[in-house]
Amino acid sequence: MEIRVTRDTMSDIYFDALRIRNQVFVKEQGVPYELEVGNALEEASAVHFVLYDGGVAQGTVRLLPHLDEHSALIQRMAILKEGRNKGYGTLLMERLLEFSKASHIDKLELHAQVSAKAFYHKYLFTEVGAIFEEAGIAHIQMERTGLAE
Repeated sequence: MEIRVTRDTMSDIYFDALRIRNQVFVKEQGVPYELEVGNALEEASAVHFVLYDGGVAQGTVRLLPHLDEHSALIQRMAILKEGRNKGYGTLLMERLLEFSKASHIDKLELHAQVSAKAFYHKYLFTEVGAIFEEAGIAHIQMERTGLAE
């Protein structure tokens, strides 16, 4: 298994991330494509992580740095259906956390689908605020601080 990282929105890695996100969010969950990939500036500013198993892209997540450079937003965690329950999400999250620490990011935020909040609890994320709807799906804001310690 291998996790490749890119900021290049013209790379094969990025296109693999888009393919996974389109399959999971647009086709499976019914999120409008314009919401999923609607902001070219965010796409270009983000760090995209893609997990490959046997050379085949199976999962992705992106990290969008905030302007202060010491905090970032985790977004678009997606694993293809055939790759679920194989630990791919764990590997992606561990790699993202390593990258964040090495980049001196001290605070991470995310909007978790309510069904996935237990996954993020394992990585010391805590819930902030009330459940809200995003793209027609129930979400909860979560955060983790103290990464740089």
